[in-house]
Amino acid sequence: MGAELCWLLTENIKQKLLVFERKILRRIFGPTQKANGQWRLKTNELEKAINNENTVRYIKYKRLRWLGRVERMTNERVTKTIHKWKPYATRPKGRPKGRWEDDMRNDLRKMGVTNWKQRT
Repeated sequence: MGAELCWLLTENIKQKLLVFERKILRRIFGPTQKANGQWRLKTNELEKAINNENTVRYIKYKRLRWLGRVERMTNERVTKTIHKWKPYATRPKGRPKGRWEDDMRNDLRKMGVTNWKQRT
């Protein structure tokens, strides 16, 4: 299990991941020399090379897979107990911090999945 499973993917983090990924891909594939001798960086070719897959989609896929796995576990498993645990303390004042579970629900809502607990 990687750390990507417990991340809360904010828009800022998503953008930073995509920028970093593009930077690495440009370095891997390198520039191309045109017929007139000038060099240019590949841009559209990168999307074809990775088949429109990116780090953010991979992280979301792995998190959804993990969520399904946890939901199918028996209630005696420690992982499921921790996942379902609700703290007794009250939250501090102000805007609530984003939670992993809320992020997962948003991803499922964007995909159009409404009754995901019945499907697992």
